Amino acid sequence: MSRTTPPRPIDVEALFPELAAYRGTTTRLHPRPGSPRVSASSVGGPMLWPADEPWPVCDEAHGRERGRRPVDIHRYRRVLATARARNQVPCLTEEERELLKELHREHRIPAASEAYPLPMIGLAQLYRRDVPDLLDGPDGCDLLQVFWCPFNAHGPGRYDLELQLRWRRSSEVGEVMASQPQPLVVGSDGFVPEPCVLHPEQVVTYPFAGLLPEDLCARVDAWDEAQEEAEQSTDENTGGLIGYQYDLSIPPGWRVGGFASWHATDPYPMDCQTCRTPMRLLLTIDSSEWDAGSSSWKPLEDQGLPYRCATPTEVTVGRFGELNVFACPTDPEHPHRWGIQ
Repeated sequence: MSRTTPPRPIDVEALFPELAAYRGTTTRLHPRPGSPRVSASSVGGPMLWPADEPWPVCDEAHGRERGRRPVDIHRYRRVLATARARNQVPCLTEEERELLKELHREHRIPAASEAYPLPMIGLAQLYRRDVPDLLDGPDGCDLLQVFWCPFNAHGPGRYDLELQLRWRRSSEVGEVMASQPQPLVVGSDGFVPEPCVLHPEQVVTYPFAGLLPEDLCARVDAWDEAQEEAEQSTDENTGGLIGYQYDLSIPPGWRVGGFASWHATDPYPMDCQTCRTPMRLLLTIDSSEWDAGSSSWKPLEDQGLPYRCATPTEVTVGRFGELNVFACPTDPEHPHRWGIQ
């Protein structure tokens, strides 16, 4: 089933005609639980990975001997989903409570050293044919594959992510690796994606307000404030508050291309560390597909679904935020950069 973003509640270019010069597009991926094939774009699905090519690993020294087992995480989610589907109170039987308690237990891998190659988790793969806003890969590569280490234990502070991007020509892959490696344990269940098929949809987007010209940004901010004051002046909350940032510019959820949101920090330069070229947003990995309230971005096909359906991938970024991955437009082989909002 395709997913359709509702029309924007207000024509923002009618309010601010200058925004037409900054209009862009982004592809909402709309991941939903399913059984993706290796030949399809997916989140958490099987990778088109050559059988004779080493699987990506994290070899940075860090604790990796204790955590939850991916197989337990997947089963925990299935048990909980089955219980919720019964739509009864109490939700869980006593047997299910005991099973979930056991599945949530951490395990220790005594033989694991801090330096042994840790298999990375295949987070997503995107075929250019499926995603209109995917940046060009190097030398005709048409497939982007994204991996991450399942522990927040990298960088100087030992709390950073380790993310790897691989570009390849899908037509050159012969025999596909049948049994794709998985880490024995992970530092958090939010690193383990549920297999999801994608329903790409290209939509219009506009830059984060703080990156617009100063005069235009000031007018947008003033309009937002007037909207909020009007909402607060009513006797009750009507749920009709509309804002530039959350309703008219950048959609939530997994998406490719467009503009990054800077709602958690002030914008800061994302320049290529190799050639100093301003980088472009490649991919956004989000913890949810729409807001907990009445989000205007919620697809038409998902209207009426509870908020728990807004987290189909089960991926959690930071404190339920979003991960923006940037790439160099001059040379896609230059190291990527990322930031969490």
